[in-house]
Amino acid sequence: MNDPPTGISEAFKAFLEEAPRHAEAWMGAVRGLDSASALDAKCEHLAYLAVLAALRLDSGVPFHVRLAKNAGASRAEVLSAILVGLPAAGNAVTQCLPAALTAYDSVE
Repeated sequence: MNDPPTGISEAFKAFLEEAPRHAEAWMGAVRGLDSASALDAKCEHLAYLAVLAALRLDSGVPFHVRLAKNAGASRAEVLSAILVGLPAAGNAVTQCLPAALTAYDSVE
């Protein structure tokens, strides 16, 4: 595989480096799902952030915030995506806010 993208979690970096065949299979599925999506890139990245927050997977938040911002998402949209799960997932989604806002503010 190529060098891991910047901003990914240490866990995912280890996955890419230590299990390259599994990672390539996984990324093939990711690419296929991406091409099947009817959402535009910004909406898809914001929805993904909402899922990460609901599942409390904050280690992936900085990388996906970068993708959302690069796709045109505003800081307010990223904040709203993290918080959209409040009614269903509860206030646990707020644990992703620091990582999301720090990542957004640090992306050029």
